[in-house]
Amino acid sequence: MSNSRKVALITGGARGIGLGIATALAGDGCDLIVNGMRSADDVADVLTALRALSARVVYAQGDVSDAAARARMLELAHDEFGRLDVLVNNAGITSVGRKDLLEADEASWDRVFDVNLKGPFFLTQQVAAWMIAQREADSGFAGTIINISSISAQIVSTNRGDYCLTKAAIGMATKLWAARLADHGVAVYEIQPGVIESDMTVGVKEKYDRLFAEGLALERRWGKPQDVGRAAAMLVRGDLPYATGQTLEIAGGMMIRQM
Repeated sequence: MSNSRKVALITGGARGIGLGIATALAGDGCDLIVNGMRSADDVADVLTALRALSARVVYAQGDVSDAAARARMLELAHDEFGRLDVLVNNAGITSVGRKDLLEADEASWDRVFDVNLKGPFFLTQQVAAWMIAQREADSGFAGTIINISSISAQIVSTNRGDYCLTKAAIGMATKLWAARLADHGVAVYEIQPGVIESDMTVGVKEKYDRLFAEGLALERRWGKPQDVGRAAAMLVRGDLPYATGQTLEIAGGMMIRQM
């Protein structure tokens, strides 16, 4: 392996939670393959800011639900770095149209499942094979795979049924890959963010401002992308050993019930 720095592929890494993770990993000394849907010109400022953290950064435009796009991401990682230490499956979309369960349609279902579940699963499959090969070539290699899901894996939203189902399934995918890869030096984790302030949540800002003021979470504030980023960086550093397959809730105590 020609590069001693860890290399991380982050899907959806040019905005929101993904950018929070990319920033934290770059600050920790990782080089990055940042995936996103926008053109390279549209994310130029983001890439410049990441490079200012002394990281080598390449951009891989593409839809994670598309097999050819996934293959291009890994080809880029091979060509530019010759190694891959970290995969962060972050890219995702919310339920199209946020329709009630009684009005949900198959087109929205297929799109949400393709992006949120099928894409990450088969990208992980490809990355896992590469990580196994790296471990066989170097017994000191230790890979990390992080799946970004949501508290919607546990909390019901009847106008986002497809989204909730994909996030719940990501939890099982985490356990499956953790079991499959443990003997190959690859740790697999799930991070469940709570309500995070980003461009995806701008439309519900007033609603959640009120709910936080009323005690939605023990910490009465919006989550920040950097909150999730710091959790991911901890996992990549290896600061939580002997814990593969585990889920971290980064939600300000939202899941704790009180009487």
